[in-house]
Amino acid sequence: MNSADQVLARTFAGPSNPSRIGVESAVRAIEECANLALRDTGLERCAISAVGAGLAGTAKADMKESMSRALQKCFCGAAITVLTDLEAGLAAAGEGPAIILVMGTGSAAFGRNREGEIARAGGYGRFSSDEGSAYDIGRRAIAAVIQGRSGGSGTVLGRQILEQLRCTEWGVVQHRAQTIPDEIYPPIFPVVAAAADSGDGTAREILIQAAQELACLVADVADRLRLRDGEFLLAKIGGTVRRSNFFDAQVDAALKQVVPSAQIGNLRISPAEAAALVAKGSDAH
Repeated sequence: MNSADQVLARTFAGPSNPSRIGVESAVRAIEECANLALRDTGLERCAISAVGAGLAGTAKADMKESMSRALQKCFCGAAITVLTDLEAGLAAAGEGPAIILVMGTGSAAFGRNREGEIARAGGYGRFSSDEGSAYDIGRRAIAAVIQGRSGGSGTVLGRQILEQLRCTEWGVVQHRAQTIPDEIYPPIFPVVAAAADSGDGTAREILIQAAQELACLVADVADRLRLRDGEFLLAKIGGTVRRSNFFDAQVDAALKQVVPSAQIGNLRISPAEAAALVAKGSDAH
C-alpha cells in the first residue's frame, strides 16, 4: 500500500499465529509475504515505512510486545503495529455497529456498537473455546467415527477421513491427535464439508451443531452490546466460509434465529488492508 492508500500488491505466505507456531516462525512468514510484495512492486526493503500485522494469537500483551520487537528487528526503521486478527477484522468492517464472526481453525465473535463499546466471545484457543471451528468439527468427526456412530472405518466418511490424513489405522490417528492435534483435526473439515453436501447424515449433524455454536458466540456479543434487535453488519470471515453449501446455509439460518435484524454481508475492505491503514495512521473508514 502506498502513501495514497492504494494497494500495490497482494501476496500470501504460511501460518503466522505466534501462539501456535512461535514468534520466530510467525515473523518468518510475515517477512516472506513482505518479500513477495516487494518483488512484485520492484521496491526495496528500505521503502517500507510502516508495518501493520493483524495476527491471531496476539491477544495477550506479552505476546503482542514480543511480536512487535521481533518485527522491528526485521523491518528496521518502520513503524510497527500489531493487531489481533479480531481487531483487524472489525476495523475492516468500517463505521457503525458491526460484529465479525471468525470461522476458521478457531472461532470467535467480535463486535462494536454505536457507542464504540467492544465485546468478544470465544477466540481463546482450542482448550477453552473454538466452538464450531474447523478444529472442533474435525475433533467431533473423528470421535463420531471411532465411537461407532458412523460404523467405523468401513463407512464412506471414515474411509475419507483416513485418506485425508494418509493413515490406515485409527490407532495411529488417535495417537497423532494426542500429540499433534493441529495437524489432525482442522484438515478434516473439507472432508466433513463435502460429505455434508453429499447428504451424509453424520457430517450434517456435526455441521448443524457447529452452526448453532457459532450463532451462540454472535448472540453473546450482540447481547452485551445491546444489538440483539437492532440493525448492524454481521460479517463471516475465515477458512470454513463458502466451503460447503450445507454449512453456509446452516450458519446463516442459525444467525437469523439469534440476530434477525442483522445484515449478513462482507467486510468493506480486507483485514490486511485495514491493518495497513491503521499502521499508516490513516482513517480506515
